[in-house]
Amino acid sequence: MTHTPVAPRGSGRQRREPGEVFGGGFALFADMLLVGLLTSVACLPVVTAPAAFSAASATLRGTAHGGVQISVRGYAGELRARLGARSLLAGFVPPLVALLLFLDSRLVGTGLPGARVLAPVLLVLALGAAVVGLRATALEAPHRLTAREGLIRSLADPRGSLLLAGAVVLALLLAWAMPVLVPLLPGPLAFAATAVDLRSPTGRPAP
Repeated sequence: MTHTPVAPRGSGRQRREPGEVFGGGFALFADMLLVGLLTSVACLPVVTAPAAFSAASATLRGTAHGGVQISVRGYAGELRARLGARSLLAGFVPPLVALLLFLDSRLVGTGLPGARVLAPVLLVLALGAAVVGLRATALEAPHRLTAREGLIRSLADPRGSLLLAGAVVLALLLAWAMPVLVPLLPGPLAFAATAVDLRSPTGRPAP
């Protein structure tokens, strides 16, 4: 009589499957790279950026919940499901906000009174807008691409928002130090937004 070996409790996904060269951690890293590249390509028209990040979050969420393997076809399906008039209109918001912040920064550079106070305020506003935008793209149905819900969750989960803000700052530093990594950065950002949404009380699925 043979007995099937049972992995010790708490060991998680430590053993490799037959033929698997690297462990599960490397597979997750490769998935993030693939999602990052796909998201970067989908963001090229600019106005498709919200739908692209939302599709990235949904793809990563499907892997976390159901173990769905990440693929180009799967991501493309999620992207098609999110492309619409509403998401395209939302796609005009990031460039408009960026343009407004750029114009304000130029005014600050002219030496206007209160420029020393306004400069850090602009940085905080830009970082806050990025956090709210990422949390909005990481929302699960029926709250897809809802800026209001993204703001509510950002305020209701300050610790998660701080974690996501740190991810944004780290991504900016990497983009500045190594511009060659820019096409890969959307993947880790989408992963961070999805993880923060899953860990927050409002983002957990009902039992």
